[in-house]
Formats: sequence, C-alpha cells, structure tokens
Amino acid sequence: MSNRPARSGRQARHVQRAGPPPVNPASPGQIGGQYRPLSDTDCQSIFDTALRLLSDLGMGEVPARLWNDLIGFGCTDLGQKRIGMPKALVLDIIDKAAKAFPLHGRDPSRTIEVGGDRVYFGTGGAAVNTLDRKSGIYRPSTLRDLHDFTRLQDALDNVAWFTRCCIATDVPDMFDLDVNTAYALIANTTKPIATAFTVAEHIDPIIQMLDIAAGGEGQFARRPFLKTHISPVISPMRFGEDAVDVVYKCIDHNIPMSCITAAQAGATAPATLAGFLAQSLAETLASLVMVNVISPGFPVIFSNWPLVIDLRSGAFAGGGGETTVLNAASAQLSNWLGLPSGVASSMTDAKAIDAQYGVEKGMTSLAAALAGGNLIYESSGMTASLLGASFEGFVLDNEMHSLTYRTLRGIEVSEDTLGYDAICSVILGDGHFLGSDHTYAAMERDYHYPTLADRAQPQTWADAGAHTAWDRARHRVDEILSSHKPAYLSSSQDAKICAAFNIIP
Repeated sequence: MSNRPARSGRQARHVQRAGPPPVNPASPGQIGGQYRPLSDTDCQSIFDTALRLLSDLGMGEVPARLWNDLIGFGCTDLGQKRIGMPKALVLDIIDKAAKAFPLHGRDPSRTIEVGGDRVYFGTGGAAVNTLDRKSGIYRPSTLRDLHDFTRLQDALDNVAWFTRCCIATDVPDMFDLDVNTAYALIANTTKPIATAFTVAEHIDPIIQMLDIAAGGEGQFARRPFLKTHISPVISPMRFGEDAVDVVYKCIDHNIPMSCITAAQAGATAPATLAGFLAQSLAETLASLVMVNVISPGFPVIFSNWPLVIDLRSGAFAGGGGETTVLNAASAQLSNWLGLPSGVASSMTDAKAIDAQYGVEKGMTSLAAALAGGNLIYESSGMTASLLGASFEGFVLDNEMHSLTYRTLRGIEVSEDTLGYDAICSVILGDGHFLGSDHTYAAMERDYHYPTLADRAQPQTWADAGAHTAWDRARHRVDEILSSHKPAYLSSSQDAKICAAFNIIP
C-alpha cells in the first residue's frame, strides 16, 4: 500500500509535482571513471616515460635540506646539480602513499572522503579580478569579495569544499593577506577549506588562529579542516625553494596538501599531449616522493593539472578540446596509480556569462568528472582564464554540478525500475503514466529539478520578463548574500583572533 498522501484532482497533482524532492537525487561524491581517454597500454607507456625522466634526467634546483633528505632516502646524485629518483624507489612510495583520507569540515557533517572513484566539485584559483554584479565589468578583487564569495558558496550544496577563489588586491602586506584570507574562510563557512601560504614563516601564526577556531591549542592538528595548495615543482623538472619550505612547515602542523603541477603545453612542457602527460606525471610524482620522504603516508592530493596555451598567441587557454581531454587523462592516470586525484577544470576563457562560458564549462567539467577526478578544482565561479571570478558564475556552476552528479549516478536497473507491472497496469487502465504511484516514486527518487534553468513555454517566459540565466543567477546571488550571514566563530573566538591579528573589517 502506498504511503504517498492522498491526492484529489488535477490541482493537487500539480502542487505535488511542483514541490522539490525530499532528498537530493544525486549528491556530491558520485562515482566517476566511465570515460577513459587512454588505454591501459597508453597509461603504462606514459608512466614508464615519467619514471625514466625521474631516474635519468632527474630534478634540478633542489634545496639543500631536501637534497640531503632525498639522498638519505636512496635518490641519486646525477651531476649538474640534478637528483635522480630511481624507479624502484618511486614505485615503493606510490605503493605506500596515502590512498584515501578525509578532508574535514569544521562541521563534521560536511567532511568528505577523498580517494577511490568519488567525484567532488570545489573551487580554486587566485583571481585578481571580480566580475562586478552591477556593472558587468571586471574590477580588482577585494577582501570583501572574498568574504562574500565564501558565504555565498556556503549556501550552495553542490560545491563540496572551498578554496579561496580570489586575491584581495586591497591588502598589500603579504602577511596580512595570508591572515585575512584564512580568517575570511573560517568566519564564513564550515566546509573543508583550502588556501595558499606566501612563505613558510606565515604558517605558525596562522595555526594559532586555526587553533582558536578549533577550540584550543593543538586542536587543529588533531582534525585539520584546512588544506594548502602548494606548487613545489616548477616546470620543467625543477623544485621551487619557497614552496618546498612551505611543504616542510605544513607537515610539521599536519596540514593536508594539494601538491599542484601546473605545466603549460607548448611552453613549459611538450606540445604533444602524450609528451605533456609524461612530463607532468613525472613532476607530480616528484612532489609525491618529496612529501613521503619527509613524512611517509602523509595526506596529499596528487594534483596533476594540465594547462594549455594557445600556440598562436601564447595566451592561456582554460577551455577547449585539449584542456578537456588532458584533464580527463590526468584524472585517469592518477586513478590508475591508485592515488587521490585532483585536476583543474571548468576554467573557461569567457569573460561574460554567455554561450562560450556554458560550452567550455560544461564540456571540461563533465569530462573530468566522468574520468573520475576525485577533486575537481577551479570548477566553480572562475572566468576569464582564471583571471576573474563571478558571483553569478558560482550559482550557475552549482546547478551545472548537480546535472553532472546526476549523469554520474547513471541508470539503476532492477525489477522495480524496469516497471513491468506498472506498464501492464497503465496499458490496461488509464493509458498514461501521469499520477501513477510508479511515476511519483521515480519523480522523488530519480529526477533532478533545476532551480535556475527555465523550462517555461516561450510566451510564459516573455510575459515573466524574458530573464536570461545571468539575470536569474544575479537574483539568486542577491537573495543569498542578503539573507545568509553565518557566524561560524563565537564572539569569544572572534575577539581572540582580532586581538592577536590585524583583521581588516
């Protein structure tokens, strides 16, 4: 017997159909891996080339402290100030590296598990421009923008974690910038968060702030709710000393990290896609070796981010077919190695919320998800080849993610979903499926209903004002920012932080 409330007539049916489903039919963390642009033989060839690069060419510009640690662990001095990483050593580290771990939210219910085949869309970027909500023109990003972006995404269910998406260009002091960036994150969201540290010396004091938010000295390290983005390898095939110092300091404080390789095809890596993947994989493996030499099994996201330039002009290209297939292939390679994967996608080159924006975002993000990227960075709100961030883009991308998650969920085939009895009942009865128990059950279980996309008839749309997606997104942003004003720090926590740091209003 059905538990569905009794219905009386056409009006009641319309009311029930118009209501949202009781649960999200496809929440973040759906399973990817269906799209495989590389064969297993391709993966092996790329991996073998990466291992040769590490063992025979090796890494340059290795800081002295890291050089000594690597040599002590079994790496080799190749001469010419380059250090080799033998194949057996790299294979052993891959085998022992962390394969899955939690990214904690300050709210435990928002914690996500990274690894395996689960896919989560989040943010990234260091946009120096923000698409102004009133003028529709870019202006320098501010600290207020960062606060507003953080609390906006806090209300978006399909953005699973938040990395600071813009740089507060109105905070010139680098220490104040790092401090106020971290403060904006912990004040406005309890999702897993991430940031970058300009230099290692900034980390110790910021940990004091994070400890206050966590409840006391040493509490952050016990359950770290912030990870860092670091690029310790600079393409082609060399280390960056400042970033390596940050790695050591983050390990001291148990800060999980995304070690990001961001080579550019045709500029800092080969223009051929296979050659690019081999070099970029070698560089990301070098970061993995470094972290695991310092602290075996330390939680690190294997973040192999293929970037592309337009070879005609030299401009960065965040959209396009090459970006699409390279990020998908990178996710596939990382998963093939069994490592928690991070890729960058949805990096549209569009400046406005237009057709180019939709095509490039939809194509690149769906491919990365289908390939099984565990964390898909840059996928929310980023525009203008990562130089810009958009409030409207955040809410539009949140809806795009819901469609992607629904795609990943796929089609469940069972005796119930095949619907033999329902088909027979309809054919021998009313002759249509509208209003049947089978249809209602599917409606609440299987279907996603967009909140921004317009499905009205043309005349209805025109009569309502002929609003575009950008118009509807702007309205939704206004609604959230005017009503969602979280206070995730207690008054005492906030007072302690403000007394210890130069927190800019």
